Amino acid sequence: MNVLPRLIACDIDGTLLTGGATAVSLRLFPLIHRLQKRGVLFCPASGRQYHSLRGLFAPVADELYYLCENGGILFGPGPEDAPPVLSKTVIPRTDAMALAHGMLALPGCEPMLSGQNTVYIPAASAALARVLRQQVGNRVAFFAAPEDVAEEIVKISAYCPNAIRRIEETLRPGWEARLNVAVAGAEWLDFTPANKGTGLRRLCRLLGVETAETLAIGDNWNDVPMLDAVGRPFIMSGAAPALLARYPMHCDDVAALLARLMEEAGA
Repeated sequence: MNVLPRLIACDIDGTLLTGGATAVSLRLFPLIHRLQKRGVLFCPASGRQYHSLRGLFAPVADELYYLCENGGILFGPGPEDAPPVLSKTVIPRTDAMALAHGMLALPGCEPMLSGQNTVYIPAASAALARVLRQQVGNRVAFFAAPEDVAEEIVKISAYCPNAIRRIEETLRPGWEARLNVAVAGAEWLDFTPANKGTGLRRLCRLLGVETAETLAIGDNWNDVPMLDAVGRPFIMSGAAPALLARYPMHCDDVAALLARLMEEAGA
């Protein structure tokens, strides 16, 4: 009989949400409750903001831990109107402004600055705002200049739907010594002072859980620090060939994987 992990961290886009899906499968929520009864905690781990993640997990929203903004901020269980912030890693203000202005100077690149639970985008980015609100479920505000964003910034993303490789080649060399730089999908390049691996290790320390007792599921390069940190890393079967080769345990469907783990453990 296999032993269940004590903590499961799961990416969202490309992992729980595949094939253009915008809602989590209803099969997942009973499995989360079954796991909780066996002492297994479930933690969405995403580049998304807290509000967006809570919307996806509405039936169990108050019960989960949330690793948001690619590890930049960690929330504990509780109501959204009084979010329990367990840790927060911010980008130094001078770096944040320099990076945002660098993105604004590049054709085909729109910067998104992430605060604790709101994302900030240029005032001219109405089309991007519709994507973020309607497809992602984010709280969105506009700025005329990056300096207008008053709160601390935990992540800056480059939205570049037609030029991600060019933008990465331009920005990465000047920033990878100071910030984690990771492709987070076909249109996004993320810059963070933390990553999913550092965020997961913080959560494990807070919970008294060994990283060897954790399981993580991901699909993209921004998941690598998290997958490398855990005892049982799973990569989605549709991931890049290099990632499939790096992680021998593959997953086609998260709910099916969790059900199988429960069955193998006799739970």
